[in-house]
Amino acid sequence: MAAPSEPRSGTPAEPRPGADPDAVGAWLAAALGDPAWRKCTLSPIGAGRSNLTYRVESAAGAVVLRRPPVGEVAATAHDMGRERRVISALAGTAVPVPRVLAASDGGAPVDAPCFVMELVEGVVPLGELPAGWATEPDDRRRMGEALITVLADLHSVDPEAVGLGDFGRPEGFMARQVRRWTTQWEKAREVPGGDGDPAALTGLAERLTATVPAAQRHTIVHGDYRIDNCLFDVADPGRVASVLDWEMSTLGDPLADLGLLLVYWAQVAEQPVWRAAQYLDSPTRLPGFPTRTALAAAYAQRSGLDLAPLPWYVAFGAFKLAVVLDGILARVRAGMVPASMAAGLEGSSGPLVALAGHVLETGSVG
Repeated sequence: MAAPSEPRSGTPAEPRPGADPDAVGAWLAAALGDPAWRKCTLSPIGAGRSNLTYRVESAAGAVVLRRPPVGEVAATAHDMGRERRVISALAGTAVPVPRVLAASDGGAPVDAPCFVMELVEGVVPLGELPAGWATEPDDRRRMGEALITVLADLHSVDPEAVGLGDFGRPEGFMARQVRRWTTQWEKAREVPGGDGDPAALTGLAERLTATVPAAQRHTIVHGDYRIDNCLFDVADPGRVASVLDWEMSTLGDPLADLGLLLVYWAQVAEQPVWRAAQYLDSPTRLPGFPTRTALAAAYAQRSGLDLAPLPWYVAFGAFKLAVVLDGILARVRAGMVPASMAAGLEGSSGPLVALAGHVLETGSVG
């Protein structure tokens, strides 16, 4: 899953390697045609669980640099070219995205593929809302509505019209997704330290495989759409200024995005089975934010899609998140990544699998 990728609220991330200011400055000076970039500073942004992101500042201004994690990674999991391509393609559509300014396919400046995009100032809600911002329930209601509007707008973009007709293989997308994340979990089990229940995860994967819904539409999907992967306008909390972290985007079933969004979405009045599965901080428990049912209804109205099969997509989202979090725990316990990456994630897999079962059995996402 994607990590935070642009300036956002909260404390700065811990220092991490991956970009040298001298090399980045020299490359930017040449790429952007301004020698003032040569003397620059780099500040890490976000938690660093996925692609690495830096704020680059100089006398010439400020931009954002994105690169893959340092070290060996899966060939497609952190594809800078895909992320750059989809952001560039969506420029000029109703979906707000940052403008790509320069790119490298490898070598300079970071010995890996990377790209630089414009710095869009704003607020990304990480756990808590900044003091004095979106203080009224109506502000939060509009935040939820804006989030759904942008998601539905993304799913209305014609991939062919923006040059993304070959961006993925939408036929059979959800069946492949179940297989992909089952395989990811099986690979994670090879690293001692994961805490997922093999029988429960296998049973859920088999149940999902046997009941894959037919896609109603093939669209561009974000792959990790959630409130903290969006940048909100400082002056107007009801406006999404930019959608971030496109590294998992492809062509597929749009309800996959909605299902995962609802897994992340906490609400004021929460059932115990939902509360137990919410390991990632979210501000959406605050009064004013729409409920999951209200979000789904707003999406249905704007997209025209039938949400009868939505519980399956929510269950799949819970399964996917369980696999991701279990993999992070396994890598931390094996000493492959810093312990800080697993903060608060202990025991997360079981409740997420239980949530998936609950949603499938009750048919309710509320």
